[in-house]
Amino acid sequence: MKQAIVKLCYAIIFSALLLSCKKESSELTKEVDDQQTTTTPETKPDIDIIETAPPVQVAISQKITDNCLGFYRALPARYDSTSRRYPLLVFLHGSGEMGNGTTDLPLILKNAVPKLLNNKKFPPNFNVGGKNFSFIVFSPQTKGITTVEDVYAVIKYAVANYRIDTTRIYLSGLSLGGGITWNSGWKYPTLLAAIAPICGSTGATDYKAKAIASANLPVWAFHNADDDQAPVQVTKDYITLINGYNPNPKAKMTIWPTGKHDAWTKATDPTYKENNMNMYEWMLQYHR
Repeated sequence: MKQAIVKLCYAIIFSALLLSCKKESSELTKEVDDQQTTTTPETKPDIDIIETAPPVQVAISQKITDNCLGFYRALPARYDSTSRRYPLLVFLHGSGEMGNGTTDLPLILKNAVPKLLNNKKFPPNFNVGGKNFSFIVFSPQTKGITTVEDVYAVIKYAVANYRIDTTRIYLSGLSLGGGITWNSGWKYPTLLAAIAPICGSTGATDYKAKAIASANLPVWAFHNADDDQAPVQVTKDYITLINGYNPNPKAKMTIWPTGKHDAWTKATDPTYKENNMNMYEWMLQYHR
């Protein structure tokens, strides 16, 4: 009898927590959508421009939260030529790239997406489902551990100041940023169109997995089997728990046998493809 009562109590607590998270996520999604509605784009032809020049990435020192004081922002080369709205990709750095948002900002350029953009190696255009897409990319820098509140504030800022398609907001990150990608996924699952955590280190739990699965949030996670800093089991546990709730689509993972902690170089490489899609093309299949 006591065991039955304990199980019932846990079920009630979990249900209340999940409903609270869903309500908060829904309210935040509405707030972002309201911002887009009130943002008036310049009056220019909304034509399907196929970008051929590399995106333009610049460093911006500006306070987003008390923890985030600067970021890199990349816009399609001909962003100012139309009034179209663009997919947003937010990429989160690891613990080694934390900084003050000003003189420390170049630390972000060491790895993954910001590095590709800096080296003009990030594709200017992606053709998915017969449609052409170009990303607006935000790579925020935090002075301490990145939080889900920092992530939401960055998204909110981007939507308020740039022409973002709020049905196509994507999130990825490496190491610490991979962990916060997982956390943001379960905290705000209906705000995001897809997530790609890379060697994330935050532990998987059933209630996090259920929140992601219940929203059918697409997941592609990456890790190296010999990672000596963030156990690969974290990624495996997340995928197993999420898929246990039978989401559509099923969460997927790519585990490479070697590479230690650096899974991000391969994961974010535009030439790395599975089922003929790289990480970015895979993301763009999905929208809210």
